Amino acid sequence: MKSYKPGKQRKNFFNAAQHKKRKWLASHLEENLILKYDKRSLPVIKGDTVKIMRGSYKGHEDKIASVNVKKNTLEIEGITMAKADGNKIAKPIHPSNVLITKLNLTDKLRRKKLEKGLSAETKKEIEKEAEEQIKEIEEEKRKEEEEKRRLEEQEKEEEEKTKEETEQEKPEKKETKPEKKPEVKKESSSKKKTSAEKPKKVTEKKEIKKKTTKKQSPKKKTVKKSEKKGEK
Repeated sequence: MKSYKPGKQRKNFFNAAQHKKRKWLASHLEENLILKYDKRSLPVIKGDTVKIMRGSYKGHEDKIASVNVKKNTLEIEGITMAKADGNKIAKPIHPSNVLITKLNLTDKLRRKKLEKGLSAETKKEIEKEAEEQIKEIEEEKRKEEEEKRRLEEQEKEEEEKTKEETEQEKPEKKETKPEKKPEVKKESSSKKKTSAEKPKKVTEKKEIKKKTTKKQSPKKKTVKKSEKKGEK
């Protein structure tokens, strides 16, 4: 169903399915590419090199970082905007404000669509470009992996150095401890004297108790005898 009313066109656009929106997310090709591929525009994908034609970033050329099909926008490397809190995020750009200067040919489906209706020579050129791009991507991945390994090795070396330093500092601390021990021994000797004095006092108290018990015992016996005589 087609309509010239802008309200219906907007409704169809915002309520369309994802596979339809993906095709509408397209931009124009450069003149060289139009002559080579015999096409005026193509859907944009991640990895395409692009030149901005309008706005404050006019003339900026770089690769596409990501494509947002839901919002119908692009994110280009090197273009950011500041938030109110000071953080920077990627600025969304509409595909109509962009011109494709170089295509990403690593996708097989995209190559098949481009090769339709073209000569054998152009097909071979497309395949060669695709192979070169794949090699470049592999080299970039290798470099990233090597950098990660280097960083990991540096972190391990730093950890080992810190461990060695801590181990070297520990024996120095042990040497300082024996200096305090003689003072502790003196205090212990004084405590021993007090502990030795205490048992003497305890023994003296026990002897006094024994003497008192011996003196009181005969009185009790006399009381018992007198009681017995009175009973008789």
